[in-house]
Amino acid sequence: MTTPLEVEPGSASAQPEAVVQGVGKIEGRSLWQISWIRLKRDKVALAGGAVVLLLILVATFAPLICKIIGVTPNDFHQDLIDPSLQTPIGKWNGISADHPFGIEPVNGRDIFARIVYGARISLLIAFLATLLSVGIGTVAGVVAGYFGGWVDSLISRLMDIFLAFPLVLFALALVGAVPDQLLGLKGDSLRVALIVFIIGFFSWPYIGRIIRGQTLSLREREFVDAARSLGARRPYILFTELLPNLIAPILVYATLLIPTNVLFEAGLSYLGVGVRPPTASWGDMLSIAANWYQVAPLYMVPPGLAIFITVLAFNLFGDGLRDALDPRSR
Repeated sequence: MTTPLEVEPGSASAQPEAVVQGVGKIEGRSLWQISWIRLKRDKVALAGGAVVLLLILVATFAPLICKIIGVTPNDFHQDLIDPSLQTPIGKWNGISADHPFGIEPVNGRDIFARIVYGARISLLIAFLATLLSVGIGTVAGVVAGYFGGWVDSLISRLMDIFLAFPLVLFALALVGAVPDQLLGLKGDSLRVALIVFIIGFFSWPYIGRIIRGQTLSLREREFVDAARSLGARRPYILFTELLPNLIAPILVYATLLIPTNVLFEAGLSYLGVGVRPPTASWGDMLSIAANWYQVAPLYMVPPGLAIFITVLAFNLFGDGLRDALDPRSR
């Protein structure tokens, strides 16, 4: 026989907290907390997010930044231009302490100021167009996926029709046909609103198809059946049960759609149907630089690099966000 263990008086009534010392309260983690932990481990995505945040701050405080440095986007500096060649005086496109990125040929406008102000146009159009397309696509995708039947067929065929539009050619034709004043808007405000409408209104089928596929899967889940059995109405199921579970793919697709819209706006400005001069735009700067690449090749570098860094930062952040929100990733 084995020797019985010695038990001290009162030990049988000891509480678990008294037995296990130093262990605090254990709390579960939500999906968003787990996603944030995953995102923090992705240093590349965090670097992309930091650059995105920096670009937003630069675009927001563009007047203040230019005022501190002492540059303006539309002032001419003819005294810094070679009268015979119409190129900046000095090396490296006229880079100096007063003009960190140099100056433009012919007119001598400061490149740094125009890059900073151009970020406002590019990001404003990209964000507003993304918001419009995501809003329309989300509503259409949820409705088509949940109701099914003839509603799904109608919305799906409508998506096919919109996807068949030659968007670039349609944008060129529509922007060129619109008058200088429409619906109380004129000048840059009209051009920005028109470009946002064209990009956002004709791009919603892409996210609409994604949301439709996700909704088709979610509508067969147990929590939707439970809501139906409790007598929940369709609007409640759509906006309370389904939509919160679609936030992750919506966020991921939005971060990947923004750089596409930046490129599209730059392309329209390059073709001459974006915002009108003298308003700064990266695409317009590239269009002008294409005429001077033989004598002033460095003029193409700042706007091209600005577009490249912006698109790369959004794509890196979007990829990291997609991996962080994917429940199958480790």
